[in-house]
Amino acid sequence: MAGDLVTVKIDLLLANDITAPIAIDELEKAGIDKIRDPSSVVFVADHMVPAKDIDAANLCVKMRDFAKRHGIRFYEGGWGGIEHALLPEEGLVAPGMFVVGADSHTCTYGAVGCFATGVGSTDFAAALALGELWFRVPESMKLVFDGKMGDGLMGKDLILNAIGRIGVDGATYRAMEFEGQAIGEVSMDGRLTICNMAIEAGAKSGIIAPDAKTADYVRARGGRAFQIHASGADAQYVEAVEFDVTGMEPQVALPHSPGNVKPVSEAAGTEVDQVVIGSCTNGRMEDMRIAARILKGRAVRTGLRCIIIPATQGIYLQALAEGLIETFVRANAVVSTPTCGPCLGMHMGVLGGGEVALSTTNRNFIGRMGHRSSKVYLASPATAAATAVEGRVADPRRYL
Repeated sequence: MAGDLVTVKIDLLLANDITAPIAIDELEKAGIDKIRDPSSVVFVADHMVPAKDIDAANLCVKMRDFAKRHGIRFYEGGWGGIEHALLPEEGLVAPGMFVVGADSHTCTYGAVGCFATGVGSTDFAAALALGELWFRVPESMKLVFDGKMGDGLMGKDLILNAIGRIGVDGATYRAMEFEGQAIGEVSMDGRLTICNMAIEAGAKSGIIAPDAKTADYVRARGGRAFQIHASGADAQYVEAVEFDVTGMEPQVALPHSPGNVKPVSEAAGTEVDQVVIGSCTNGRMEDMRIAARILKGRAVRTGLRCIIIPATQGIYLQALAEGLIETFVRANAVVSTPTCGPCLGMHMGVLGGGEVALSTTNRNFIGRMGHRSSKVYLASPATAAATAVEGRVADPRRYL
């Protein structure tokens, strides 16, 4: 029941090059040199890789050595990518699992029917030692998206519209359940985007009940055997919110909040200095393809920087095979190896004083991508590519 305190066995534990070293330090302080189940743990170096400086390199050394000593699966460099794109691609998450990550966007995996949530590094250290954690069962809220998805409308637009409507605290410590005709139309890549940003509404988790599309996705990646769970007809919801996507415009979150959302027509014309297409939110194949579709035969506006980051090595290779990388380079975009870098203002696209960016990332708080006087707009890869062509926030539908 909602509000109950429960102890849960964790099926999969995840940490990255920022959060894992802190957890390792906590274990060492406690004198713990054994973890409960190494086979259930995954470490991914993605936030500051390739190492941006000596401190970043040393964090990876700590993480790598700990993983090797305890037999933990470790991804970095040419074997990895951005964690929340990588784990679904590797078949490591499946319906019915309970997944905990030392990263707030762990809620991404709700797209495959997991209960997935983020925790702090200290709680993660406890989970490494015990294999379990306690939680308060969250209340559930239902978000129903009906209507027909129009050209240029993506999963990112749906979740931005939802956050704009309910606010960045509108789902605090709730489980957000997404359903409806439009959700059925959205690709798995788009569903991963939707669940990824549940945390931007304050949610404990975001989840989409598995369907045939989910099962095909998981099986195609050699995923583990799974059991599908879904809310029953008698499920209790603290709130239900309905959306009609028919005729919905692409959405843009204006500075300085993911909840400050407007239709693209109200943001169009705003000049930008940089466009970023990538991150754990929007660096998947669908995102690469629609960006290339808009950029093909066109060029990034002179004076604007466009940075494109395929989220994993696998996505990079597929984009290369489909000719998308050549399209990006010929359009004068910069193509990076997989990294979270610019999303959190670490590297590969940090903003200077007064600069303006439109990004497919998930947060646009003050100073998020660099200087405190910089500004960040959030949008879909389609809107981002159109903006790169025009040099100002643009409606992608004119290119589709």
